[in-house]
Amino acid sequence: MRRRARSRRLKVAVLSYHPLALERITALLEAAVPKNRRGPRFDVRAHRLDPARMFDAPALDRRGPTFQGAAVCVMDAQAPWPATETLAAALLDRFPAARLVVVSERFSEAQSFALLRLGVKGLLPYAQARGRLREAVAVVAGGGFWVERRLLSRFVDVMLVPTRARRTARPLGAAGLSGREREVLDGLLDNLSNKEIASRLHIAERTVKFHVSKLLEKFGVADRSELLLHCLQARPASSRFPV
Repeated sequence: MRRRARSRRLKVAVLSYHPLALERITALLEAAVPKNRRGPRFDVRAHRLDPARMFDAPALDRRGPTFQGAAVCVMDAQAPWPATETLAAALLDRFPAARLVVVSERFSEAQSFALLRLGVKGLLPYAQARGRLREAVAVVAGGGFWVERRLLSRFVDVMLVPTRARRTARPLGAAGLSGREREVLDGLLDNLSNKEIASRLHIAERTVKFHVSKLLEKFGVADRSELLLHCLQARPASSRFPV
C-alpha cells in the first residue's frame, strides 16, 4: 500500500513587538488540526521586532529566514498606530506581492481603510484570532480577503468607486453568465480556491481555471481580487465573506 504524500506546509511569517503576542500567534498557527477537520499545516517563522526601532533590517530582509518562501505575513499591531502603518507600508513596498494579515485589539474605520489602501489582505481582531486565525491565513494565502463584509463594502464605496468609474469593468447584470460560470463565481465569492471549487462542482481544476479566465474577461477585470471587489460593489447585500 502506498503511503500518503505528506501535505505541504504553508510558510507563514509572524512579526510582533511583544514576545507573548508572538508566542501566542505562533501557537495558534502551529496547533494540530483535529482529525475530523481538514486544513493546511503551517511552517511558522516568528520574528520579534525591536521596540527601540520602528522596524529593523532583519524583518525586511527578503533573503532572511523570516520571509524566505513565506506565503503570508501575519503582523501584530500592538505598536502605536503610526508605527503599525509605517511597518505595513515598508513590508508591502519591499514585498509587493506579499499577502499581509494584520491582527489588533480593534480597527477603527480610518485605520482599516489606511491598511486596505496599502494592500493589506486581512484584518482580524484579537477576539476572533483564537478561533479563526488559521482559516483567515489559509483564505488570504489562496488569494482571498479576510475583512468584515460591511467594512470591505464601505471601503469599496468610499475609496474605490472613483477609480473603478474610470475602468472598463462591466455591470454584473450585463455579463451574460452561463449556469456553470455563476456556480464558479459563487465559489469565488465564498473565497474558495480553484481546487475547492472543482471539488464542490465535481469538475476538473483546469476547467475551473478556464471558467475563472472567462469571468475575468466578461467582467473586464484583471484578476480575482478585482472581480471580488467589483461583485461586492455591484451587489453588496449578497456578497459573502468569511466574517
